[in-house]
Amino acid sequence: MVSLPKNILLEKNLTRIVTFYGVKSIFNRLGNLLHLQKITPVMKLLGFFVFFFISLLPVWAQVVWVQDAQTKEGLEFVMISLGSSQNFVQTDSEGKADISFLSAKNGNVQFRLFGYQAQQLTWEELLEADFTVVMQVSELTLQRAVVSATRWTQSRQQVPNKISQISKEEQLFLNPQTAADLLNISGDVFIQKSQQGGGSPMIRGFSTNRLLYAVDGVRMNTAIFRSGNLHNVISLDPFAIENTEVFFGPGSIIYGSDAIGAVMSFETLKPVFQEGKEFKFDGNVSLRGITANKEQTGHVHLRYGNHRWAGVSSFSRYNFGDSRMGSRGPEEFLRPTLVERVQGQDMLVENPNPLIQIPSGYEQSNFMQKLALRTDNGWNFQYAFHFSETSNFPRYDRLIRLRPNGLPQSAEWMYGPQIWAMHHFSVQHSSKTSSFYDQLSINLAYQRFEESRIDRNFGSFIRREREERVDAYSLNVDLTKSVSKDIQLFYGLEGVINDVRSEGMDINIINEQSGIGPARYPHATWSSAAAYLTSQFQLNKNSLIQGGLRYNLFALDADFTNNLAFYPLPFEQTSLQNSALIGSLGYVFSSAEGWVMHANVSKGFRAPNVDDIGKFFDSEPGAVMVPNPTLQAEDAYNAELNVGKVIKDRFLVDATAYYTYLNNALVRRPGQLNGQDSIFYDGTLSQVLSLQNAAFVQIQGVQIGVEYKVSKFFTIQSKLNFQRGIEEMEDGVQSPSRHAPPTFGLTRLDYQRKNLRLQLFAEYAGSFTFEQLPLEERAKPELYAVDAFGSPFSPAWATLNFKAQYRFPQWVTINAGLENLTDVRYRTYSSGIAAPGRNFVLSVNIDF
Repeated sequence: MVSLPKNILLEKNLTRIVTFYGVKSIFNRLGNLLHLQKITPVMKLLGFFVFFFISLLPVWAQVVWVQDAQTKEGLEFVMISLGSSQNFVQTDSEGKADISFLSAKNGNVQFRLFGYQAQQLTWEELLEADFTVVMQVSELTLQRAVVSATRWTQSRQQVPNKISQISKEEQLFLNPQTAADLLNISGDVFIQKSQQGGGSPMIRGFSTNRLLYAVDGVRMNTAIFRSGNLHNVISLDPFAIENTEVFFGPGSIIYGSDAIGAVMSFETLKPVFQEGKEFKFDGNVSLRGITANKEQTGHVHLRYGNHRWAGVSSFSRYNFGDSRMGSRGPEEFLRPTLVERVQGQDMLVENPNPLIQIPSGYEQSNFMQKLALRTDNGWNFQYAFHFSETSNFPRYDRLIRLRPNGLPQSAEWMYGPQIWAMHHFSVQHSSKTSSFYDQLSINLAYQRFEESRIDRNFGSFIRREREERVDAYSLNVDLTKSVSKDIQLFYGLEGVINDVRSEGMDINIINEQSGIGPARYPHATWSSAAAYLTSQFQLNKNSLIQGGLRYNLFALDADFTNNLAFYPLPFEQTSLQNSALIGSLGYVFSSAEGWVMHANVSKGFRAPNVDDIGKFFDSEPGAVMVPNPTLQAEDAYNAELNVGKVIKDRFLVDATAYYTYLNNALVRRPGQLNGQDSIFYDGTLSQVLSLQNAAFVQIQGVQIGVEYKVSKFFTIQSKLNFQRGIEEMEDGVQSPSRHAPPTFGLTRLDYQRKNLRLQLFAEYAGSFTFEQLPLEERAKPELYAVDAFGSPFSPAWATLNFKAQYRFPQWVTINAGLENLTDVRYRTYSSGIAAPGRNFVLSVNIDF
């Protein structure tokens, strides 16, 4: 036992006396405490003044400080109550709470926070611990959730939505190659890939511009996020991501347009302030090699600073070769031939190894710099710069598309360098005296997006290049205010402006002469302004309700004069102005017995953007998308119910059922251009299509998670996602929804002991027969296997994988893995490139 100084023992014992005994006996006990044999009147008077002085001191002994056992940081939103009493208090942002209202004679003091092991302590134990309580993270990983996707750090038990979280530890252990692969390891997100340099999440039957990406709270979606598969997520660097959360269902109250299916929130590495004035630094170096695509990757980051300022610098370099598929599976996925330029002619040549998907490799660099400053009066300022750039990367699904005569449609098809840069300035402040807020957050950001498309038809000598640039400006002001012990407000303002510039160029590859070609988009400006308010009311220590409203104005101005020389448009300019009022209402219940339940209804929306209104492109052979300047916003109505149960801190089952109805859905429909239903596009007579508010989409599904702590060292975890959707097509025909994938999930057996961690896991997905394929997907037979009747279908698949990690003392960690052990050849649903075959992964992480 560690002995305490006498003055501390005196204070602790005086506090016990004041707490447990009446005033009548205080002086005699005080005398005994001071080892006095006789209490004189003078001493009684002295004792009275001592007692009076103690009563006037700040009630330090009744302010409890709750900490995370690992980080020693204060835990916010810890629920503190006495026995079964309905009176409770929550810890503040520093992890502290005044518990002087509790009576020390009526039972144990309970401490509860979702994701942590509950504790019960007697008043005597609190005194012995100097009113410092240390809480251990739950051993059940599915239960761990202190979330920030709501823009504020909140306990999972305060959010009436399902949230899936991927920690930094899981990310480093499972070694995802890209940020898309990072989302995939959650087991709740389905990833489609048209090429190796890609990854388009599908969540609850929605994808592309109906999902929202947020980086450190800043909206990443732009006015040219399309309804087709997106790959912008690969601009993010997995090595620089500290925490990833998927906020399921509409998140439009906080994030506005596009947050219909889910919000994917990425928190990047943060500067860390030191306790003392001394300057300190630490960092990490990571090296990784992967055999399936001959990846060579390196990463380094440094953290540095003192008590006043801090910074973090991060750099990563990725080099991916052509991807090798598995040896066992449908022959339709093989790459038997490829296109080469021979003596000035496009030639179809034999691929020496049909398992190698040529071309599919690319390179990428990421850089991040953050600097932070804090003041004595609670202000925190931070500047961050993010930069990402890829090389050209082939769009593999277009390179395997064939003409009716069996020749390739394209000789070249690639995305040009994808560049993303963000300047982000943020201000945070906590105040206990302000009438307007307890916490204030201001985020001012400027982002620059550059992307391009480069393609050339087989046998043609004209290469088409289309380049797009978006300058995105955003301002968010978010505030919280506790009106009372039971009522908390979240409110804020948002402004967004996107400036879109698009250019086209046609290049003769024979004589290298170039000329202006048609642009993909008009020159346009998309803007949004909004205000929101959410109120949270604590009904009792077990339950709360939360409701919110958001009013959003949006506008779009487009100038089509850059394309009038190429397309017979009946207009030069168009404008769109509209508004949306949305809301949500949720209920959360959690009990000391391990029950957790949430229910919510909400409305989300997506405003038409520049991609919807203004693009020209060939969606498939013989069809061309044309602009439609009359679009309105689409609305999503969502209902969700979640029930979970933790049994003896060893077994957890969690199930969520949801239903979403999308009204005025923006979908492709046959249209006309100048009264014509077909036009010549790139030399091909093509049916005119356009996006229209002409349909509905309804999605229903269930998400199930199970986890069992078999022993101190072994854990079993499994997740399963089932979703089905219906989309209304032209003439009232209904089709399976395009972005509702087959049933998918994963199962993991995990072993951890001291510095060693091993995991055997399976990933799997069901099949879609030809009849189950959406009508749009049936028109892309090159993506699918062929059934016994010669029709395309998406086969079921499953992989078996093994991961291992060993942490050497202090500074080195070795990770190794063998993925797709059985070398299965498969494509995830709707994907144009096959997944990697048997794959060996080795990485070294050095902390210093």
